[in-house]
Amino acid sequence: MDRYIMVMLGGAAGSLLRYVLGTAIMGRVGGLFPAGTVFINVTGSFLIGFLMTLWTGRLQPHPNWRFLIIAGFLGGYTTFSALEWETLALVENGRRGLALLNLFGSVVLGYIAVWLGAAVAGKR
Repeated sequence: MDRYIMVMLGGAAGSLLRYVLGTAIMGRVGGLFPAGTVFINVTGSFLIGFLMTLWTGRLQPHPNWRFLIIAGFLGGYTTFSALEWETLALVENGRRGLALLNLFGSVVLGYIAVWLGAAVAGKR
């Protein structure tokens, strides 16, 4: 049961930070380009790469830290970080084709799905 609570608490904190930070960045930068989202996705990707490499290589923290920070906080902060980590793992394991498929499936098909969802909802 501990892991579910850790994911929930981390997810709430990550989601809140995503909203506050994204809104603040867009308030300063403005424009049509989603600079806040890009910043959040890139920083989340950095954090998951940094922490997972550290935690699977040199350090062995209590499993609840992984639930709290990786699945919870970064999951709420950005799901893009998980995509990037999984793609890196595929490349490092010599599965470049699957890495490209993962990127294509997540980014291109994800975009198409967003577009279709908006169309079905009547926005397009």
